[in-house]
Amino acid sequence: MPAVGGISNGGGKEYPGSLTPFVTVTCIVAAMGGLIFGYDIGISGGVTSMDPFLLKFFPSVFRKKNSDKTVNQYCQYDSQTLTMFTSSLYLAALLSSLVASTVTRRFGRKLSMLFGGLLFLVGALINGFAQHVWMLIVGRILLGFGIGFANQSVPLYLSEMAPYKYRGALNIGFQLSITVGILVANVLNYFFAKIHGGWGWRLSLGGAMVPALIITIGSLVLPDTPNSMIERGDREKAKAQLRRVRGIDDVEEEFNDLVAASESSRKVEHPWRNLLQRKYRPHLTMAVLIPFFQQLTGINVIMFYAPVLFSSIGFKDDSALMSAVITGVVNVVATCVSIYGVDKWGRRALFLEGGVQMVICQAVVAAAIGAKFGIDGNPGDLPKWYAVVVVLFICIYVSAFAWSWGPLGWLVPSEIFPLEIRSAAQSINVSVNMFFTFLIAQVFLTMLCHMKFGLFIFFAFFVLIMTFFIYFFLPETKGIPIEEMNQVWKAHPFWSRFVENDDYGNGVEMGRGTAIKEV
Repeated sequence: MPAVGGISNGGGKEYPGSLTPFVTVTCIVAAMGGLIFGYDIGISGGVTSMDPFLLKFFPSVFRKKNSDKTVNQYCQYDSQTLTMFTSSLYLAALLSSLVASTVTRRFGRKLSMLFGGLLFLVGALINGFAQHVWMLIVGRILLGFGIGFANQSVPLYLSEMAPYKYRGALNIGFQLSITVGILVANVLNYFFAKIHGGWGWRLSLGGAMVPALIITIGSLVLPDTPNSMIERGDREKAKAQLRRVRGIDDVEEEFNDLVAASESSRKVEHPWRNLLQRKYRPHLTMAVLIPFFQQLTGINVIMFYAPVLFSSIGFKDDSALMSAVITGVVNVVATCVSIYGVDKWGRRALFLEGGVQMVICQAVVAAAIGAKFGIDGNPGDLPKWYAVVVVLFICIYVSAFAWSWGPLGWLVPSEIFPLEIRSAAQSINVSVNMFFTFLIAQVFLTMLCHMKFGLFIFFAFFVLIMTFFIYFFLPETKGIPIEEMNQVWKAHPFWSRFVENDDYGNGVEMGRGTAIKEV
């Protein structure tokens, strides 16, 4: 049966060149920008489950957790100030990503990455030495500014630097770094929580300086992308860079297409306003709905608050932190599956399989927690085998996200935007992502308190909706050169009505484009 909206490369234009060691190393270093995002996601939940941290900054939560036995188990962490500690970062990231768009477009991807690293470094220092709640919040806001710049520039850098045949795998290196950052944070939380004297949380928060230094130094040594050089008018260096990147001298065809795309984009004076044009309706839709759905999978319920969540459903502190480590390991391994398969199986197949797997797991987890904890959240003595079952299905859910919506939520938007709207559209993508990350981080503990185990059903509903969205509306982008990407919309049964024949592309003649056919 044909896949609705399925698109394949029909053997048309293929630029020469291969995956060179230079590009591989470059993309690995650039992908390290994901470490700062991942480390922060992983560290915040663990720190907020540490009693010394709660006693110093959030004593009311500490009392509910340890003293007040009348508090519903689901509600022991319900504090708007505590959630503001986590969520303020993502509100700041939303704002900075809008500024980062201009920096990325006018001054290149490298400078945007440098700003991200420096801001994150300062934020980590303030958090590590924090004495008051306001210092925590200020530090988190600076961390958020750094993440906004990094998340704007790194996926674009990877998509532009990678040969199109390997673009999926190399771009997912960003998501792999995020998962490694989460895992490292969870492991450090587990051990730092055992430090006598109750100051281990300072090491957890201050440890963010290490990934910040990696991306800061990396941005200074990385080469810029040929696309960015051309966009800023340095064509000779761009051509030399393209030869180095592809490992061959014959780069005329690809270089000419990049120049044509750049010349077309220069005619666009207002990329933000142009995003509203009819011909960019598919791109704008994906820039908004993909990050929206990515956050509504419920993954950040697990990644932000894994130790808090496990503690709230009856796990002891050590067990909660270890469970977070286990899900972190699964996250990393499953992301490697996506790196292997994204350019082999395609984006749509991973999206759809992951969606089905997540729905099933969320239903099972909701039933398991509901059966044992009921409404009052008091499980009594939780049998070990029962806890293992809950963690097992959460791990299966995490693995589904890690090879589908996790990496592809960043990869697909970064590769579908024409150059003339690329920076602005990527800013929309990051802003929507950060806004809903902020929203969920801010309301999750309150939702857990009021919706209890039904929270998993709430997220499962959105996973079901977004799986249908992918099936009907997302074309396959596997194997399509990034500057030819507009053609997939013309071949799509729904989006073709918005894209006219003269909209193809970015200055590249239609007759020279990649042949596209429906599967």
